[in-house]
Amino acid sequence: MLYHGVQMLQPAIKRVVYRIGAMMLDLDDPTHVIARTPNFIIEPEMYYEKFGLYIPNVIFPTGNVVKDGLLYLYYGCCDTSIGLATIELEELINYLMRECHIS
Repeated sequence: MLYHGVQMLQPAIKRVVYRIGAMMLDLDDPTHVIARTPNFIIEPEMYYEKFGLYIPNVIFPTGNVVKDGLLYLYYGCCDTSIGLATIELEELINYLMRECHIS
């Protein structure tokens, strides 16, 4: 599962950053988290991810497709555009299960 999280950088001026993380859920009991990245896997870097209509520094997953073993992650950027990131699905799963295992 891919998700977004928000970190408050400067509370006084409501400066935040939205990033994307990943986790593995148990197939039989999806309320049980098997593995979760301790930090984000993607953060705003490009201009269109850092500046937009309302809140800067925002990316959030909107959908994904796996084709020929490649994960295509479509993500929103500051409410103005959609980005695309790719990774081998096996690479992401191996990273989660080897480096981020919870139980």
